[in-house]
Amino acid sequence: MFHDIPPAILDRMAYLEQIDARDRLDGTPKDRRLRQVTPDTGRFLALLAAGAPAGKIIEIGTSAGYSTLWLALACRETGRRLTSFEILENKARLARETFRQAGIEDLVELVVGEAQEMLPGYSGVAFCFLDAEKEAYADFYQAVVPNLVRGGLLAADNAISHREHLQPMIEMALNDPRVDGLVVPVGKGILLCRKRD
Repeated sequence: MFHDIPPAILDRMAYLEQIDARDRLDGTPKDRRLRQVTPDTGRFLALLAAGAPAGKIIEIGTSAGYSTLWLALACRETGRRLTSFEILENKARLARETFRQAGIEDLVELVVGEAQEMLPGYSGVAFCFLDAEKEAYADFYQAVVPNLVRGGLLAADNAISHREHLQPMIEMALNDPRVDGLVVPVGKGILLCRKRD
């Protein structure tokens, strides 16, 4: 999976990494930054998604599609497709451009709109990556966990970098008898939960 990443995907990853680094250096306001995962987080997510049980792969919070590129590698490896939810049209436009330039349009369905309204219809989820507005994490968690298959995974980003804001949701997840969970110190921290039944 990592040894044969297509050049078009590598090129788009590098492009998005450069934009992200520039925006952070320039002090671009958070609401206008790409807000993407680190490369090591991307690799971690791809490994998790590739090893997930049978079922759907979803992403909540597409941004410009950087994490989607990593998840698409797992989809290509396992013969699956990814459904990615993005609420902001300007980010969705960037994501569509990412998918086109990287040649992964056949692997990704981009859904623009409020994910919370659509998630109840997404049963049979094997893997979910959550990287959206932090104040909505608990609501997304509650919407996704009942729809996870046995052994299905939910990975939520920023569990360390935004621990202060996410602590109630993290505690809820770590004490939820439906899942086994822990915080993994990769990138900005990943809350990783595995559905028990």
